Amino acid sequence: MIDKSVATALQAVADVFDGARVLVGGFGTAGMPDELIDALIEQGARDLTIISNNAGNGEHGLAALLKAGRVAKVVCSFPRQSDSHHFDALYRAGKIELELVPQGTLAARIEAAGAGLGGIYTPTGVGTPLATGKETRRIGDRDYVFELPIHADFALIKAHRADRWGNLVYRKAARNFGPIMATAARCTIAQVTQVVILGELDPEVIVTPGIYVQRVVKIDGAAGAGALGVAA
Repeated sequence: MIDKSVATALQAVADVFDGARVLVGGFGTAGMPDELIDALIEQGARDLTIISNNAGNGEHGLAALLKAGRVAKVVCSFPRQSDSHHFDALYRAGKIELELVPQGTLAARIEAAGAGLGGIYTPTGVGTPLATGKETRRIGDRDYVFELPIHADFALIKAHRADRWGNLVYRKAARNFGPIMATAARCTIAQVTQVVILGELDPEVIVTPGIYVQRVVKIDGAAGAGALGVAA
C-alpha cells in the first residue's frame, strides 16, 4: 500500500544532509512552508544551498533559517526587501554567497530540471553582468544566454490538500513555485492542511501528481495568510 504520510515535520526532514541543495516554495510569505523550515532548523543541517524566490522575510521561515547560520548560499530573484535584514547582514559580512537569478529565468531553470533538459536559452540578462562567463548565441535576430537547469536534493513546498499517494492541490497564491519545484528535486516534501481519502481529490484539479512527491505531512492550522492578504 502506498502511503507517503509522515507523522511530523521533523521526521519529514530528518535526512536532509549538510551541504544539501534545497528548493523552498513561496512568493514572499505566500506558500512558504514555515513548519518544514522550523523543523529543518531543529534538525540541524548546515551549509545548505537554498533556492527560492526571496531570501527571507522578517523573523520567520527562511529568515529564521538564515539567522540560525545554516545557509551557505542563496539562489534567488529578490534577496533584498524592507524586512530581509538577516540576509542583508550576512551578505554584507561576507558570510553567505548569493546567486542572483531573474524571476522568469529562475522558474524556467527549475522547469528545465524537472523536464530533464540540459538547459535553456533566454534573452534575459544578455549584455549584463548576469551573463558573464555564460555562453551566448544568436538565434534569429536576438541574442540569448544559456542557463543551466536547477536541480536539488530536496524540495520543501506547501500545498492545501493531499491524499496518501501525494497528489496535491494548492490554495490561491500559495501555488506559486511549488508545482515546478516538486518536479526538480530528488525528494519532495509537502506540508498540507488536509490529508483526504483516495478519490476525494478531483483529478481535474490536482496540480502536482503524487509521482513527484515523496512525503506528505499534515500541519494543523497552517493555512495562514498569503502575500497581499490572500489566504495561503
